[in-house]
Amino acid sequence: MLRIIRIIVFCLVPVSVSAQLVPVTDQYMLNPMTINPAFAGGRGALNIATFYRIQWIGLQGAPETLTYSMDAPFVNNRLGLGLMLINDRIGVKRENQFNTAYAYRIKLKKGLLAFGLGAGVILTRSTNSDLVVIDPGDEQFLANSPLFVVPNFSFGIQYSSKKYFAGFSIPKLLSYTFDFTRNKYVLNNDLGNYSYMLNTGYVFDLTSNVRFYPSTLLMYSKTYKFQYDLNAHFCFFDRVWAGASYRSGRTVSALLQVQPFNQIRIGYTFDFDINKLARYENGTHEIMLRYEFRYKVNAVNPLIF
Repeated sequence: MLRIIRIIVFCLVPVSVSAQLVPVTDQYMLNPMTINPAFAGGRGALNIATFYRIQWIGLQGAPETLTYSMDAPFVNNRLGLGLMLINDRIGVKRENQFNTAYAYRIKLKKGLLAFGLGAGVILTRSTNSDLVVIDPGDEQFLANSPLFVVPNFSFGIQYSSKKYFAGFSIPKLLSYTFDFTRNKYVLNNDLGNYSYMLNTGYVFDLTSNVRFYPSTLLMYSKTYKFQYDLNAHFCFFDRVWAGASYRSGRTVSALLQVQPFNQIRIGYTFDFDINKLARYENGTHEIMLRYEFRYKVNAVNPLIF
């Protein structure tokens, strides 16, 4: 039974053996700073957003995430600063993240080139006392874990013009594994453990009031190999955005965003798994509320919608 408990705990803590797992949700389309710090300040104004995501409806202990995000440009858009606070619950694991982002932009002849650095900490613990044991006497193995503090750093670069953008990022520069014998995390910096992301897209003006936003996200890591997202969205009258996404062999998603007032945006995404997990859950929901502190926003990146 002790072995089973250790396996359960191992699956619940954020660890990896050969590559650091970087979870990617649909939030990156509404808040690209989650995967690339170079996007900090890219909306052209101070803005505050709240995201709530509940994953795999119908599965007990499924992930539930609450995110607060804010960023703003400074020094005539040459600098961008961002902050994200994330509360994540997965089974008996409780995790809080505090992430900062810094971006520096260089104006080129036909666009902007931005370099971004991110730094933060992850506070994680497991409430093992919530687990139900089968064999008498196993309660001694279900003591709550202490609070662990794990640092993290990220890097990103992004180019944007009036119609096009491309960004490359490494969202986690540190890998960490949990050492059960020492009851602590062990950090290391190994290039072979990095996850690499390339995000690119273009804007097509179909009519004076309708735009088409195709984009893609390419992801590669040593363990999870190559994955990709294909996204297609439409904008109507600069007030309503609607579209769909496909993640290689995993999920199909729908996105809707409305801007009822110039400074307020409301977004909703729905994910449905197309793998074996679909038989046990009823999809994933995420909602967003954003407030921008300027009446009219001219985003640095045309694909930020």
